[in-house]
Amino acid sequence: MHLSPLQRRQLWSKHREQTAGSAQVNLFLPYKKGKKGIPFSVKDNFCMENIETPCASGMLKGYVPPFNATVVQKLLDQGAVLVGKTNLVEFAMGAGSTDGVFGPVRNPWSYTSLYREQSTEDPDSDWAITGGSSGGSAAAVASLSSFLALGSDTGGSTRNPGSLCGVVALKPTYGLLSRHGLIPLVNSMDVPGIMTRSVHDAATVLRILQGRDERDSTTVQAPSTPPRLPEHFDIRDICVGIPKEYHAPGLSKDTLAQWSRVADMFEQAGARVQEVSLPHTQHSIVCYHVLCCCEVASNMARFDGLEYGHCSKVDSSTDAMYATTRHEVFNSVVRRRILSGNYFLLKSNYERYFVKAQQMRRLIAEDFKNVFRTGIDVLLTPTTLSDAARYSDFIQEDNRTRSAQEDVFTQPVNMAGLPAVTVPTALSHRGLPIGLQLIGQTLQDWKLLTVAQWMEQKVNFPMIHLHGESNERELNRSVRERTHTIGS
Repeated sequence: MHLSPLQRRQLWSKHREQTAGSAQVNLFLPYKKGKKGIPFSVKDNFCMENIETPCASGMLKGYVPPFNATVVQKLLDQGAVLVGKTNLVEFAMGAGSTDGVFGPVRNPWSYTSLYREQSTEDPDSDWAITGGSSGGSAAAVASLSSFLALGSDTGGSTRNPGSLCGVVALKPTYGLLSRHGLIPLVNSMDVPGIMTRSVHDAATVLRILQGRDERDSTTVQAPSTPPRLPEHFDIRDICVGIPKEYHAPGLSKDTLAQWSRVADMFEQAGARVQEVSLPHTQHSIVCYHVLCCCEVASNMARFDGLEYGHCSKVDSSTDAMYATTRHEVFNSVVRRRILSGNYFLLKSNYERYFVKAQQMRRLIAEDFKNVFRTGIDVLLTPTTLSDAARYSDFIQEDNRTRSAQEDVFTQPVNMAGLPAVTVPTALSHRGLPIGLQLIGQTLQDWKLLTVAQWMEQKVNFPMIHLHGESNERELNRSVRERTHTIGS
């Protein structure tokens, strides 16, 4: 089944009428049994049976998996309907969703009245980015093209675009969701992510997807959870930590103001709010760069032009074929990470780089454990330094620099394997979403979402409204084409 953009809008409008009067849109409310008919989108690094999965790379052009990723199959088993696969950066390496083979993803908020009133640029020539690497999934949910979307999160790739596109983005505890069928980037940090319009819906999807999978040895047994998040929750029982190291250089005034506002909101409601220290998280960017490149070098070794994927016509020698195949289709970001990883893994460099990075990763994880041992229930942090950058500004800096800037608040969570969720809180002075991140303890995803739902209900984030009543055609054209959703 494939729904046109107009049909998706009509379906969403009908649902909005059914849930009128509530600031929180819980898209599963009208459905009593199963999730039949729920439209969902899937990031194009998840395998889907008989559907091309190029992972935004020329290397996998024409690759059609013979199976479904576990998390995809679980949704299909519930009767959910695939709307399409969504765009990303090549092999999910980046934080902007700007340099995949299908082109850049455009933030739907670029087409809202408030943003267009603030901006002098034509959104068809310069627009706000979605963030990444799950930019297409975030855009699908934000534009109301999909009720939920699957992303992946290795260093913030679900939470980053969730914040910039104004949607809820959950990165579960490492091992709670199966990675079977997810094309790997960094095996020790990759986690399937969930993107929805509300925390309630993220929790519902989590219950469906969590649990052991014999095809993924890193999965764990899901803890027992109630059927739904509690409607009434006493926030006075919660202690919220504010990491002092997260007052990072470059943090925008808008983001800082929202961080302070929400922290005050918790405190005024009776929660305990206290400053905490995560001293080693300041090294997470460098640590992540080393570990990511090392695992990328290993994972990308399988793409040699022999088994599947692109194969160069150069056949003067096997080595020449290998080299030319990879050079022809890998972009500069992928090639650079492969080269860096091989350098870090050289015998002469192994102890100096890889081992030290692993040691630092352990210290980062211990920082979180030490904080939670003091009685902290959740940590409240920014998700990104600011609202979404304009595309023309974003591409002025290289991928490595931008990733370091955009992932500074999110990467430590992946190092420690903790659950985290981004909740949209307000619009910036430019009319673009700002999200804040809540971080929980290992396997306490349900408690994290309970706090997140309380926060969501208090901040009252606005619905997206496109510029003018006549922009139905503009949405159908711009959001459909610019998010490059690949039809199912």
